[in-house]
Amino acid sequence: MKEKYVSLKAEMFHFEKWISITNPETLKSNFNDFLVNSGFTIVNFTEHYFPIKGYTCVWVLAESHLAIHTFPQKNTSYIQISSCNLEKLEHFKTVLKNIKI
Repeated sequence: MKEKYVSLKAEMFHFEKWISITNPETLKSNFNDFLVNSGFTIVNFTEHYFPIKGYTCVWVLAESHLAIHTFPQKNTSYIQISSCNLEKLEHFKTVLKNIKI
C-alpha cells in the first residue's frame, strides 16, 4: 500500500473511552470498520492475547494509531486513538456515538 503524502501542521488530537465489549473478534471487526468508515488509512495491525486474561491490539494508521486493551475480569475495554487529522477523528467519534457499544 502506498500512502498519499499530505503535509500537516505538527498537531495531535486524542480521544479515549471505556466500553463494555471485551470479545477480541468483535473488537477487531467493529473497530476496523469504524476506522475505514472514518476515512483512516490502516498501515498495519498487531495483536497480543495474554496467557490468562486480556487482549491488546493496535492499528498503525497513516494518521497515527488506535489501541485497545481489554480487562475481561472487569467486563471493560479501554480504547485510545491519536490522530493528526481532526476531521477523521471527529468522524470516528461520531461513528462511536451512533453505535451502541
